[in-house]
Amino acid sequence: MRSRLAHWFIGLPRQKKTFILISADVFFAVLALWSAFSLRWGELYIPNANEWYLFAAAPAIAVPIFVKLGLYRAIIRYIEIRALWTIIQAITLYALVFAFVLHESGIAGVPRTVLPLNWLNMMLLVVGSRFFARWWLGGSYSNFSGGRSAVQYCKKNVVLYGAGSAGVQLASALGHGREFRPVAFIDDDPSLHKQKVNGLRIYPLSSLSYLIRRHQVSDILLAVPSASRARRHEIIRLLEPYSIHVRSMPGMSDIAQGKVTFDVLQEVDVADLLGRDPVAPNQSLLHANIAGKVVMVTGAGGSIGSELCRQIIQLQPSSLILFELSEFALYAIEKELNYLLTKAKDTQEIGIISVLGSVANADRIEKVCNTFNVQTIYHAAAYKHVPMVEKNPGEAVWNNVFGTLRTAKAAIKAKVETFVLISTDKAVRPTNTMGATKRFAELILQALSLDAENKHSTRFTMVRFGNVLGSSGSVVPLFREQIARGGPVTVTDERIIRYFMTIPEASQLVIQAGAMGQGGDVFVLDMGEPIRILDLAKRMIHLSGLEIKDQDHPAGEIEISFTGLRPGEKLYEELLIGDNVSETSHARIMRAQERVIPWAELENLLATLELATKNDNFELVRSIFMAAVSGFVPQCEIEDLLWKEDRRLANK
Repeated sequence: MRSRLAHWFIGLPRQKKTFILISADVFFAVLALWSAFSLRWGELYIPNANEWYLFAAAPAIAVPIFVKLGLYRAIIRYIEIRALWTIIQAITLYALVFAFVLHESGIAGVPRTVLPLNWLNMMLLVVGSRFFARWWLGGSYSNFSGGRSAVQYCKKNVVLYGAGSAGVQLASALGHGREFRPVAFIDDDPSLHKQKVNGLRIYPLSSLSYLIRRHQVSDILLAVPSASRARRHEIIRLLEPYSIHVRSMPGMSDIAQGKVTFDVLQEVDVADLLGRDPVAPNQSLLHANIAGKVVMVTGAGGSIGSELCRQIIQLQPSSLILFELSEFALYAIEKELNYLLTKAKDTQEIGIISVLGSVANADRIEKVCNTFNVQTIYHAAAYKHVPMVEKNPGEAVWNNVFGTLRTAKAAIKAKVETFVLISTDKAVRPTNTMGATKRFAELILQALSLDAENKHSTRFTMVRFGNVLGSSGSVVPLFREQIARGGPVTVTDERIIRYFMTIPEASQLVIQAGAMGQGGDVFVLDMGEPIRILDLAKRMIHLSGLEIKDQDHPAGEIEISFTGLRPGEKLYEELLIGDNVSETSHARIMRAQERVIPWAELENLLATLELATKNDNFELVRSIFMAAVSGFVPQCEIEDLLWKEDRRLANK
């Protein structure tokens, strides 16, 4: 019966709802005044002939004041505690005006205590009716919103971690939604424990197991948007043993910039698993190679290239050239950057120039540099997926080695000021073709920088770092996909470790490192502590609210399977070939001193490498890499698909 009545009321037109509210307030005004007289005299009060005018005046005064202060504009089922102040103001103003009218009317025999009693009664009736209606209608709305015959939605019981203002707002928003039902808060502040906020009790973290059992809690929501990444990492560590699905609110910066609203929930940012806060950038280094200049990014549609582009347009270049081999990737980043520019405020006009092409095409690279007077190049174009490169080593040599060579020579001819190569930790003592090609690319830039016979003005810099979270080919999106499918989660080896960094932080550090180079510098980014991939997989499973299925837990939902190292894959990655490293002015950027091959010698190696690659002579390609690249020890046999097929047919 109650539900049907609530649905009937919610379905009424707004004008009829307002009429019902006004009628209720007219009744409350009369009832409050009558109750005031009755309480004062201590008996049921019957007004005399003169006092009937007061009962007509009370609603006539109250309703216009309530209309003026907006009491009838509020949606009752969404009314919040802060609306109480408006109601108090309206009723107080009504009581004062009524007292003035009573004084001016000259009606005798009205006790003075009737006036405060009238104010108090009116307060109880109006406030009580609003919040009773909020409770009554709020629970019924989710059923009604899908139609009068909608089936009751089954909300998930959730616990909110953080009883601050963000947590309170989130609880209020979720209470009106159709997916989650907040049942309690958890907070670290002992002074808040056993207190209540919006009817929800605040517990310590030690009570989480009890809350999960009592309320069948499915998710815990992190409502600590202003907490540092280190603090969020600590909280996530504490929640891991509970195997409960953890979600979080977006960060305060995203909320403040209007990118998202505070009640948007998302999976735990894997960056929080790293637990390190980014260092504030050096603004002079950020702007040095970009502000007011023509900048080109090769591989602009890739994971690193696209983030570099996002960072670059914030630093006000005069033009940004997007050089990309993939048509779709180029279209996507161009569209995104143009959208970001339309949203930006106080931003000068930046030319976005999209160029399709391969870095292996020397003529096109040189023509682009000369036509647009490029001043800074960030060379991010490369084939980086280790197993894929092992199957196609020739293409990796053309793109990673000769693409870098031709782009560098084009930069020299066009008098480009700065050339920054995005390198990798896999270039250090590589066990795979990808790492060997990237180290060879570094050797090219080092040799060109130190070539005394061919002086030039281009400053070459290399920046070497490890894996970035969420990039194409990264384990993080792969694990998410496998968990969503119900497993198994595949890990190559239980001992494998990797360095990780977020894409925005890596891109920001690349820009700053590029500005510090003097020519031929190899910079190494501080990647923090390495992460065991098996531990990362376990944490992602637990934070999804699932249990790992193994011998100790046969009833678990997600199994972890070990597939063995892939062709060319290392157990451990390194950032330095030797120990000769020095600090720079930036806390997370180091300068490495690496062995350099003179240009005259390297030029001969390049000629031989080019001929060997053209002829698909991958034994010779490998021997050249082993001679030039320090510590290159191939982990697998030659895996080129065409080469292996030719060998198979020849041996038949």
